[in-house]
Amino acid sequence: MRDVNAGPERQPDNPYEMALAQFDAVADRLGLDDGLRKILRVCKRELIVRFPVKMDDGSIRVFTGYRVQHNEARGPVKGGLRFNPAVNLDEVRALAMWMTWKCAVASLPYGGAKGGVEVDPRSLSDGELERLSRRYATEIVRFIGPEQDIPAPDMGTDARVMAWIMDTYSMHHGHSVPGVVTGKPVSIGGSSGRFEATGRGVLFITQEACRHVGMSLEGATVAVQGYGNVGGVAARLLRQAGARVVAVSDSRCGVYNAQGLDVDAIWDLKRRGGSLLDFAGGDRITNAELLALPVDILVPAAMEGQIHADNAASVRARLLVEGANGPVSPEADPILTENGVLAVPDILASGGGVIVSYFEWVQDLQSFFWEESEVNERLHRLMVRSFQEVVACAEREKAHLREAAYILAVSRVAEAVRDRGIFP
Repeated sequence: MRDVNAGPERQPDNPYEMALAQFDAVADRLGLDDGLRKILRVCKRELIVRFPVKMDDGSIRVFTGYRVQHNEARGPVKGGLRFNPAVNLDEVRALAMWMTWKCAVASLPYGGAKGGVEVDPRSLSDGELERLSRRYATEIVRFIGPEQDIPAPDMGTDARVMAWIMDTYSMHHGHSVPGVVTGKPVSIGGSSGRFEATGRGVLFITQEACRHVGMSLEGATVAVQGYGNVGGVAARLLRQAGARVVAVSDSRCGVYNAQGLDVDAIWDLKRRGGSLLDFAGGDRITNAELLALPVDILVPAAMEGQIHADNAASVRARLLVEGANGPVSPEADPILTENGVLAVPDILASGGGVIVSYFEWVQDLQSFFWEESEVNERLHRLMVRSFQEVVACAEREKAHLREAAYILAVSRVAEAVRDRGIFP
């Protein structure tokens, strides 16, 4: 059985080249002048740090970490921290750029950033993970802050890691600064509803996309690639909304059951540290087979570059809702469109996490916190508004949804750059 994270039998496209190709296409369409292209095409700051961590056995390991800030024309930069052995500078650059567009699509007063450390967190003890998190936070402490750069959880990190980073930053400043990160525990200034936010946003966008194409979500078949915080939450919420989740995958394999999977049992299994290799309620499938299933809705919620020119023609879903960042390459888009697959882009579909992170940041700054029902209601309102704006732009510009989302996002950031001007 091949590892699902490896994807189909090819090396994934360079994510930064994907991000640049997407930007270049919309810049051509908008007729952006050369100066704006130069500003928006590059990341403003790129930090690489190499730092030692003492392991439990007394040995010393040196880790490499990154923090990249793409653009701050619309406000402080915002973006997650990824702990994964495959983290590299080009991946972080791409994710930072995508975050700029994601924030702009939702009309949030943020630019985009991203960070990460080259490490498999599962290989570390709790003590080693805490020491690594705190030392990484110390290395980037001068570059982050509630009015500058606000990290959040991403692949391989969670609320506990955010708590360590918030505490480390606060110790450097001599007082508690809860607004320096989002996605932290509610006990220290986190927001109710933040953990489920990205997956809940996928649900809201899927509901709107179904209405858009005249499909009923009730009884619709769904396949979810990746059963982490995004895919796992989305699968459970989609099932609660009446959909039939027939296939899911994790980092080791996928499972399929045409009658529907017990997604709650899978969730419990994953929370206990198990994998789908331990799940007996479906047939084992590969990642490539999951992507090609004849389902109504496909939710890629794992790694970037999973659907590309070599396998896009095998996608048979009617709707493709991108829960991950950059799961579809630019070369795959026209193939999906030609085959009648409506792709809802990542910068729209996976925006729930950063939207509720924005809510958390606002609550921290004013020291006044909302009920979870209010958080979810506000999230729903923003996601629906964003979807409607993207659809209206697509119809006006005769574009597909990704092009429309990028037209809105790049236009809004370009407007902010023009309005602010260039100092001095």
